[in-house]
Amino acid sequence: MSDADTSLSGLTKEEVTQRVQKGQTNLTQTVPTKSVKRIIRDNICTLFNLINVILAALVIAVGSYKNVLFMGVILCNTAIGIFQEIRAKRTVDRLSLISAPKAHVLRDGALIQLPMEELVLDDIMMLEAGQQVGADCVLLEGNCEMDESLLTGESDPIHKAPGEELLSGSIVVSGKGYARINRVGKDSYAAKILGDVKYIKKPHSEIMVAINQILKVIGIGIIPVGLLLFGKSLFFTDANFSLAIVSTVAALIGMIPEGLVLLTSVVLAVSVIRLSRHKTLVQELYCIETLARVDTLCLDKTGTITEGRLDVKGLVPLLGHTMEELEEICRFLLSNLQDNNPTYLAMFHRFGGGSPLPGAAVVPFSSARKWSGVYHSAYGTCCMGAGQFLLGDGYEAIRFQAEQYSQKGYRVIAIVKSPLPFREQQLPQGLAPIGLVVIRDVIRPQAPETLRYFKEQGVDIKIISGDDPVTVSQVARRAGLEHWDLAADATKLDTPEKLAQAAQTCQVFGRVTPRQKLELVQLLKSQGHTVAMTGDGVNDVLALREADCSIAMAQGSDAARNVSQLVLLDSNFASMPKVVAEGRRSINNIQRSSSLFLVKTIFSAILAVLFLFLPVTYPYVPIQLTMINALTIGAPSFILALEPNRERIKGRFIYNVICRSIPGAFTVVVGVVLMQLGYLFGLDFNTVSTMTAVYTGVAELAVLFWVCKPFNALRIALYTVMSLGFVLGITIPFTGDLFSFYIFDWIHLWTLVPFALAAWGMMWGFGKLTQKGIDRWELHEQKKLKSDSLSEPSNVFQEKT
Repeated sequence: MSDADTSLSGLTKEEVTQRVQKGQTNLTQTVPTKSVKRIIRDNICTLFNLINVILAALVIAVGSYKNVLFMGVILCNTAIGIFQEIRAKRTVDRLSLISAPKAHVLRDGALIQLPMEELVLDDIMMLEAGQQVGADCVLLEGNCEMDESLLTGESDPIHKAPGEELLSGSIVVSGKGYARINRVGKDSYAAKILGDVKYIKKPHSEIMVAINQILKVIGIGIIPVGLLLFGKSLFFTDANFSLAIVSTVAALIGMIPEGLVLLTSVVLAVSVIRLSRHKTLVQELYCIETLARVDTLCLDKTGTITEGRLDVKGLVPLLGHTMEELEEICRFLLSNLQDNNPTYLAMFHRFGGGSPLPGAAVVPFSSARKWSGVYHSAYGTCCMGAGQFLLGDGYEAIRFQAEQYSQKGYRVIAIVKSPLPFREQQLPQGLAPIGLVVIRDVIRPQAPETLRYFKEQGVDIKIISGDDPVTVSQVARRAGLEHWDLAADATKLDTPEKLAQAAQTCQVFGRVTPRQKLELVQLLKSQGHTVAMTGDGVNDVLALREADCSIAMAQGSDAARNVSQLVLLDSNFASMPKVVAEGRRSINNIQRSSSLFLVKTIFSAILAVLFLFLPVTYPYVPIQLTMINALTIGAPSFILALEPNRERIKGRFIYNVICRSIPGAFTVVVGVVLMQLGYLFGLDFNTVSTMTAVYTGVAELAVLFWVCKPFNALRIALYTVMSLGFVLGITIPFTGDLFSFYIFDWIHLWTLVPFALAAWGMMWGFGKLTQKGIDRWELHEQKKLKSDSLSEPSNVFQEKT
C-alpha cells in the first residue's frame, strides 16, 4: 500500500491524475481475441501455404507459367480467411467491450463504475456477491466469502475479514465490503493469473480434431510421395524433366484440401457475426459446433427459466410469534446483511431496511451454507434461509406449514432466532423458528415456448437449482417442462451411485450445491452425453467450466460471463433456439461441403500411389485441376455452406464426410485408371491427359449433383451455372488452351460418352454400397449403446484443479 492518505471517500481527481502519470494503473487486461497481425500471420504462415509456394516455384523454374494459376486460388482463400476472421474479431471485440466487467469505485466521495483497466493504486472498490476482483486489494470494511478456485483450484469459499488481502481474479461469493487496491499492473496477480481466469476452455471439437488428423496424415505423406512420383516419372517413363515436375505438382496440389480449413473458419466466423445480431457473444469459435451437438441441456432455474426476480407473497408467523415481531426481525436482518441476491432484494422491497447496527456480527449468505445471519446483543442471533439447514431435526416441527407452500411452487424462507452468538460462523445452539417468508419466482414469458422447442429437437432438459426440489418442480411445471414431477433432493444424493441413478431418471434437481452441479455435469458427460450448461451466478462457475458448452447471462455475475463460451447479451433464454439453429446450419453445411474437398483429396492420394506402379506419367497438369476444382468444389462449397439448414447433427464428422466422399473418389479413380488404356491405342500424353481431366470434371459434377440433393431453386441455379462453366471451359478454344484441355477429334469425344455415363452409374453403385455399410454400422452402434445403457454407472467424480 502506498503512503497516500485516502479515506472511504476515495481518491480525488488530482490524486488519480498523479497515479496515472506515475504509471500506477491497472493496464493488464488483454483483449480476448487475436490481434489483426496474428490473424494475418496465422492465415499466411501455414504448412500447406508453404508447400504450395514451393510447388509454384518449381513450376515457374521449368517455365510452365500458366500452371502457377493454382496460386491464385490459394491467395483468394487466404484473403477471404483474413477478411472474415478480422470481421468476426471486430464484432466480438465490440460485444466484449459492452459486456466487459466493471468495477465500482469511490472517487471524490461518489460511487462510480469504471472499466477494470482504469483502476489506479489506492482506489477504493466496493465489492459485492458475484463480482470478480480486478486488482489486488485489502479489505477495509465488511465481510466477504471469496472463491479462489480459479486461482488455486480450491473450491471451498474463504472468509475474509477487514485487513485481509483479496487477490485479483478471485470472486465474491457472498457478503459486501470496501477494499483498497494495493497492487496494480505488472505487480498485480492480474498480470499473471487474470488472463488464465478469463481463459475459455477450448472445447472438444470433432471438426477441429478431424481436420487436424486429415492434415497430419497428408502432411506426413505428401513429401515422400512427391519425391517418389517425380523420380518414377523422370527415370521410368518418357516424360522429360519439365513434364515430370508439372505432373508431380498436379498430384500433390490435388492431395491438399486447401479450402477445407478456410471453409470451416469462414462458416464459423459468419456464424459469429450472425449470432451477434441475436445479441449473442461467441467467446470461442468452435463452441458453435459443440452447442449444435448438445443432447442434454442443464438449466439453472434462476435467471434462465425465471426472470431472476422474486416477489414476496406473504408472511407466516410460527409458534405463537406475531406478525409485527416477524417483520421487525426481517428488517433487522436486511439492515445488517446489506446483500444483493434476489431473495434479499425481494424482501427489502417488501420490508425496507435501515443502517447497520454498530457491533453486529454478520455471516453472509452462500449457496453452500444456504443461510445468512446477524448477531447483535440487542437481538441475539437471527438467521434466514432454508429451514432444513437452519433447524436440522427441528425442521420437523414446521415441515407441514412450509410444505403447504413449497408444494404450490413457492420458495419458503425460514426466519429463526437464538440468544447465543455465532461460533466461528457456525450456527449457535437453541435456534427456534419465528416464521416463514413466502416468495415466488417470476417465470419468463418465453420459457414455455423455448422448452417446447428443445423437446422437439430431442434435447433432454435438466433443471438444477439450490432451491427446495418441490419448489423447483412447480416452477418447471409452470414453465411447461415435461416430467416436471421427476424431482430429486440433492441433499439425499450422498453417494455417487445415488447421484448417477438420479441423473438418469430425474428432470429436476433441488438443493444442489455448486460441487454437486459440477458432479452432475461430469456424470452426464461420462454417460456419453454432450452437455450444455446455462448459469448466471458464482455458484454456477464450476459446472460452467466443466460443461462441453457453457452459456452465461450478461446480467449475471462477472465470473459466470468470464468462464462461459457464449454470453446472451440480452440475458434472454428465448435466444437459445436461434443459437442452436445457427450452430446446426453451420455444422451440417460444413459436413456437406467438406465431402467435396475430401473427394479430391482421397482420389488424388489413391492415384498418386497407383501411378507409382503404373508405367505412365501422372495424367494431370495443375491448370486442369485448378479449373475443375474451382467449378465443382470451391465455389459450390462456399455457397452451400451458407444455406439455411436446421437438421439435427447425426453421427461423427470424420465418419460422415469420409462416407460421403468414398463413392465419388472411387468413381474418379476407376475411370482415370481406365483412361490410361489410351496409350495402348497410340494416344499421346496431351490427349490422354485431356480425356482424363474431362472425365474427372464429369465425375465431380456427378458428386456435386449428389451433394446438392434435395434440389431447391438455389441449388438448381448453382448446379446449372457450374455445369455450363465446365462445358464452356473445355470447348471454347481460348479457355481450352488456357486450362490445357487440348483439342481432340470426335472419335475421342464419343469415346468419353460411355465413360461419362459410367461415372454416374458408378456413383449410384458406390453410393448404395456405402449406404449399406453405414446402415450396418449404425445398427451395430445402436445395439452397443443399448447394451451400455443397461450396465451399472461407475464413479466418475474426480477432483478438478
